[in-house]
Amino acid sequence: MIFESTPTVIGHRGYGSGDLTPPGAETPVAENTLPSMLAAVKAGLTWIEIDVTRTADDDLVLRHDPTTSEGDHVVDLAATATGLPRLVDVFDALPPDVAVDVDVKTVLEDAVDAPSRRTGALLLPVLKREAERRRLLVTSFDPSLLTFLRDELPGVPLGLLTWLRFPLWHAVPAAAGLGLDAVGVHTASCGIEHPDTRLRPLEHCVDVAHKAGLETIVWCPTVETAPGYAAAGFDAMVVNDVPGVLAAL
Repeated sequence: MIFESTPTVIGHRGYGSGDLTPPGAETPVAENTLPSMLAAVKAGLTWIEIDVTRTADDDLVLRHDPTTSEGDHVVDLAATATGLPRLVDVFDALPPDVAVDVDVKTVLEDAVDAPSRRTGALLLPVLKREAERRRLLVTSFDPSLLTFLRDELPGVPLGLLTWLRFPLWHAVPAAAGLGLDAVGVHTASCGIEHPDTRLRPLEHCVDVAHKAGLETIVWCPTVETAPGYAAAGFDAMVVNDVPGVLAAL
C-alpha cells in the first residue's frame, strides 16, 4: 500500500504549480523549492510531488521544464549554473516524515549517453539512500526508466504517468503489464472535465486498476472537480490549490 488514507492529497511541485502565496504569507513561494514544500506541509499535507532532471555535470536538480526560465537547457548546464535546487539538498532539508512523489523527467540525451550518465543511473543511489528514511513514490512518463528502477530498487513503489487525453483503457493495462504499483493520469484523460463517449465510466476504470493491483493517482483536479475524483475511488490526487482541495474534500 502506497497511500495510507484515500484520497491522499499531494502538493503539486510542493505547494502548487507556479509562484503561489500561502494564506498568511507575505511573499509567494516558487514551485519545486523547499519553501514551497514546507508551505504544503504547513497546510496539512503529508505528501508532496517534485520534478527531477539531470544536469551537464551528472547532478540532479528540481525542474519541471527541460529549460531554465532564461531558456537554457538544464542538461547543458552544471547544477550550480542552473540556479535550481539540488535533489540531495532538498532531501536533506525536508523533514523525513514528509513522503515524496519523485516525478522523474528523463531527457533526450538519455537515448545516446553512456548508461552510467543516464537519469535513472544517477538517480538510483540517491533513491536507495533516501528510501531508508522516508516514504517514496517514483513516477515518470518514461516506462524504460521505471522498468530500470523496478529491477534495481525493490521495495520502492513506481507509477506510470500518462499525458493529456491518454485513454485510461491504455494507461491501466500498460502500468499493470509493466509490473508497476500505480498509474497516474491527468484530468484530461478522465472524462469529468473533457467528456469522451469512448471512455468507460471512471469508477469502472479505477475499479479495474485496483483489481490489477494498481493504486490510482489523478493530476491536477480543481477544487470543483476533486470531490468527483474522490467519489470515483482515486487513491491520490496531485493538486495545485492545496487549501481549496483540502476544504472541498
